[in-house]
Amino acid sequence: MEQNLNLYQIFYEVANCRNFSVAAKKIYISQPAISKSISKLEECLNVTLFHRSSRGVTLTSEGEMLYKHVENAMLALRSGEEMLRSSTSQGISHLSIGVSTTLCKYILLPLLKDFIAGNPNIKITISCQSTFETISDLKSGAIDIGLVGIPPKEISDSSAVSYLPVKTIEDIFVATDNYLAPYSYKNKGDSHENENFFKEASFIMLDKENISRKHADTFLSEHQLTLKNIIEVNNMDLSIEFARAGLGIACVIGDFVKEDLKNGTLRELKLGRKVPKRQIGFAYPSKIPMTSAMNTLIQYYQVLL
Repeated sequence: MEQNLNLYQIFYEVANCRNFSVAAKKIYISQPAISKSISKLEECLNVTLFHRSSRGVTLTSEGEMLYKHVENAMLALRSGEEMLRSSTSQGISHLSIGVSTTLCKYILLPLLKDFIAGNPNIKITISCQSTFETISDLKSGAIDIGLVGIPPKEISDSSAVSYLPVKTIEDIFVATDNYLAPYSYKNKGDSHENENFFKEASFIMLDKENISRKHADTFLSEHQLTLKNIIEVNNMDLSIEFARAGLGIACVIGDFVKEDLKNGTLRELKLGRKVPKRQIGFAYPSKIPMTSAMNTLIQYYQVLL
């Protein structure tokens, strides 16, 4: 079909003009070239598209059928061109962002309303997806920028994607007092020092492909802590809700449960050691210059986060 795109344009003009000579003048090519193009298209499609006469041409039934589709395609292209011209003349930029559901809810959205109000010339599209999907889309050019938990060096591709930290976060383990009470009583308040605690308690963790889960697993492995009962969920909001419901101990980002810790809905489980802090930041293709819209977004969040 790609080779026929020019032929379809010629077909469209001939159908509208109903005359080879008039169509030739309109698109600035010779009449013999018009005739040859129509004949080639008819040959490719194995149909006759026009009835030819001394007074001009008219569409056959097959030609009428094709014309409806070609007309829609041409109108769509022209509409796209008009939108592009209008966008360019008004200085409007488009910015597509990849972000996880959790980071979108707790980091991106709280500040996005004011950002959009202050930058009405930047139109934003958001794709909620995993960090790995965001990085993949950045490499393929499907999105412009991503807000991600910055992957550790061993799983990041620094040659293809660059990272700019904007916020430090800390992962903690939380649960309700009611859930922790039996373990605290049994272990005299020092559950984390009892190896059986990690075998008996239920831990609510993100799925293994999640950046946050990988960070937590690295911490647990380094301290020889083995979890036997794991409830896997696919986003941190569910982890928090499961913990609130008293279903287990959730590994979550501390900033996202501040209110729960403050009002006593959840309590942080002290393990005698802290999970290392990590960075949230913007990811963008290394080999493509950042647009002004990308720079504006990054600078805005750097100041406020």
